[in-house]
Amino acid sequence: METLESLKWLKEHNLYDLASKVSLSLKKVFTPCLAVKDEKMLIVGDIGYENRNVAAVLSGAYYLAAEQLKLDTKLILQEVKSRGDVSSADVVQNLSELKSGNIIILNMSDKLGNIQQLGKSFRRWVSKKSHRFISAMSLGDLATSNIDLILNAIDVNYKPLQTKHEQIRQRLEDAREIHITTPAGTDFYYNKSGIKAIAADGNYTIPGTGGNLPAGEVYSPPNGKRIEGKIVIDGSSRTHEHTILIRNPIELKVEDGNITEIKGHEEAMQLENTLKWAASVAKNPGNVRRICELGIGLNPKAQIIGAMIVDDKALGTAHIGIGSNYWFGGNIYAIIHLDQVFKNPAIYLDDELLQI
Repeated sequence: METLESLKWLKEHNLYDLASKVSLSLKKVFTPCLAVKDEKMLIVGDIGYENRNVAAVLSGAYYLAAEQLKLDTKLILQEVKSRGDVSSADVVQNLSELKSGNIIILNMSDKLGNIQQLGKSFRRWVSKKSHRFISAMSLGDLATSNIDLILNAIDVNYKPLQTKHEQIRQRLEDAREIHITTPAGTDFYYNKSGIKAIAADGNYTIPGTGGNLPAGEVYSPPNGKRIEGKIVIDGSSRTHEHTILIRNPIELKVEDGNITEIKGHEEAMQLENTLKWAASVAKNPGNVRRICELGIGLNPKAQIIGAMIVDDKALGTAHIGIGSNYWFGGNIYAIIHLDQVFKNPAIYLDDELLQI
């Protein structure tokens, strides 16, 4: 659905007024996060699920905010897309017609979908075309009535947040080995010597770049050396279907960078089943249990809410990623990337406690 039809859909489903209200909070992100001037802006979302229309509301809100600022903007809503699905013809056509150096905003209940002739990687296509983008995926985890939980995490003072990110990013990048412990029992070693760290700080003003909004994490792939120990997941767990709020912690045993054992209750079983499913359909089944990322949450207004786009940004948390990391500097190709959040980490960089 293109702009007029998308706005009509929002009105018919009693979501337009909420989008209009939310737009007042989103106008302020255009300058600090995207340095918007006179570029064209393409906003892509989807219609979501029953009572879980956060992607549609956010997309409509960004459109209305841009309209209030008299920006040249288009809005497209498509059906929800999952792994293996193809983006709608409207989405692919508008992406392909967007001239270089413009802005894209994605809000998806699950995935964007395959963008066909534009390439296998959206990020690589963005870089090639010198676009800038912000994105929020897997928004279908959250009820529409809880949209304020995402807005709170977006509504931060970006300048001090970005300063803090750069400080932590530099510390993480300079470190050779990271040792993490938690009160729940995590005792984990992660070697990243020589690997760059990345700050997802909301500064997506450089052509060819983009990232999540809400922002608020510093992360790095490993270097493939010492990655071992015990990780106790007590925040939230991403499976291939949804994000789980943890009631019974999941214990992961990691050896040589691979998850060799998963202990726990129902949550652990759901994660185990996801990894078994991934291995059954993957071209490289050996990669679906690889630890591919270590991240540190730094957003003071994010909370663990059961939506990973927010959970892994929460200050006072860290997370590991399972599966693929090729798009942010790693060398692991897998059909999954599943973040697992744990709380209250003590993070030691080359035996020195990191102060956050």
